[in-house]
Amino acid sequence: MDRRNARTATRVRAALSAAAVLAVVTSGGARATAQAATPGPAAAVPVSASAPDATSWTTRNVAPGVQVRSATMDNARAEPVWTVTVQAPATGRLSGSAAWAAVGPKPWADATARQLRADGFEPRAETVRWPDYTDTPQGVMGLRMRIGRYATQSDARTVAQAVTAAGFHTAVDWTGYDAEQPADRENVHVAVIDPRRFAGTVEGTHDGNVAQRVTTSSVAAEMGSLVGVNAGFFVTSDADGVQGTQSGLSADHGELESMAAGARAALIIGDGGRHVRVADLTTTVTVRAGSKSYRAQGINRVPGSVRDCGRPGGTPSELPWQDVTCHAADDLVLFTPEFGAALPIGAGAQVVVDADGRVVSAGSRGGTVPAHGSVLQGIGAAADWLTANARTGQRIGVREDIRDTAGRRVELGRNDSIVSAAPTLVSRGRISIDAAAEGVVDPQDLSFGYAWANVRQPRTMAGVDARGRLILATVDGRQTGGSEGFTLYEAASFMRSLGAVEALNLDGGGSTAMAVDGVLVNNPSDATGERAVGGTIQVLPGRAG
Repeated sequence: MDRRNARTATRVRAALSAAAVLAVVTSGGARATAQAATPGPAAAVPVSASAPDATSWTTRNVAPGVQVRSATMDNARAEPVWTVTVQAPATGRLSGSAAWAAVGPKPWADATARQLRADGFEPRAETVRWPDYTDTPQGVMGLRMRIGRYATQSDARTVAQAVTAAGFHTAVDWTGYDAEQPADRENVHVAVIDPRRFAGTVEGTHDGNVAQRVTTSSVAAEMGSLVGVNAGFFVTSDADGVQGTQSGLSADHGELESMAAGARAALIIGDGGRHVRVADLTTTVTVRAGSKSYRAQGINRVPGSVRDCGRPGGTPSELPWQDVTCHAADDLVLFTPEFGAALPIGAGAQVVVDADGRVVSAGSRGGTVPAHGSVLQGIGAAADWLTANARTGQRIGVREDIRDTAGRRVELGRNDSIVSAAPTLVSRGRISIDAAAEGVVDPQDLSFGYAWANVRQPRTMAGVDARGRLILATVDGRQTGGSEGFTLYEAASFMRSLGAVEALNLDGGGSTAMAVDGVLVNNPSDATGERAVGGTIQVLPGRAG
């Protein structure tokens, strides 16, 4: 079986296994809290030699209308090994700095192979194809140069040291993470919430403070949540802003708490989960003082630092870029009462606004946000505008506008929330991954986003099916000899096989977590255990009476 057929077989395997989940979920009916899964009709469909040898599903009916199913999909025919990858030199398109890529062009591969053989090594060239994204090239991406197949990571590292000493740049890789061959194991958890039967609510939440990091399971336990998963991307380093703050659009209890990075995918949770949809959203915030107005480009973030970019005036790009911090010399940022940390300090101007929208103080940056007010901070031209127009006693107006890419406005009520990440996975019932537009890969720079998108990773996904049911799913990853995760395309295939007509990728990697009844049920890949995150989605029981 060639690698393209192997990849197709993997997708078929995930689709058929997931279809068995959907067959049971759609059947409804009261069942035991935990039980072995009964194969659905899809189990009778013939599968390829790469199908899992053992798939064990368990079911938990957590509440009427809330079901969680978990599975381990094993494939004994997969033969992952440790190997040494010789990386190709590249130039970061945004930074202009030297970088390294796992894939390179054929002339580089040919020259590198000759040099490796001359140094006594036996390289092999592997063809890597572009995944079926909607906005990237099709066909061959490039060649991946590798040496050896080893039973242990230690053996591969020994060879890598010798290759590095010969003048090459190397990485030690587990081939089970490659999209070109089947994974040997994948641990998945799927929660389906049916708003027609579920009496509780669903909300995206920061647990009252957008400027903190807490674990998904601790929030779930505190709130008495039935199911909780991690949500959107967030700041993880002091160098990039205030840790825990979102690096994309979020809204909590109908209040906008951070702005969109370009027009990235968002999960709109309307009316406490009664109406859920996925859409690419943009945000505009206009601050007005008298007859003068100024566009704010941030909510609850450090002025001048834009994690994941995607805001006008940002450099080196105004487009969204995953895990890149852009900067702005002129920047106006609004802080809401949910910003529970000390306000950023530094050059610029600040005004404090009360609940009636009047400026109660103006001066240097710092302090805290009043409980029922807000704060505006500006640097550069935005600071000059604040100083000139936002005087004590002056009334300040703030207009927030959220729209989808068709220009339709999204109105937020008290029971509405939004979480966002990237990219879109499924649209109108079809796999539709806009990886380049949402800034997670760059066709012109193979050193950017390759491992993030095209290599198996832990993932958290969310979607909605044709019956309006919310689907929350996780796959564990980065566990050699254990669960290996999904590529973005595999994540999209999995969500579509569950019946999702719309779906998006949420934050993943070490952030991936699912809690059921306040207890973590997956196996996070973060070295410290369950990672503290910036936001979560929680499925909350109805209140008595």
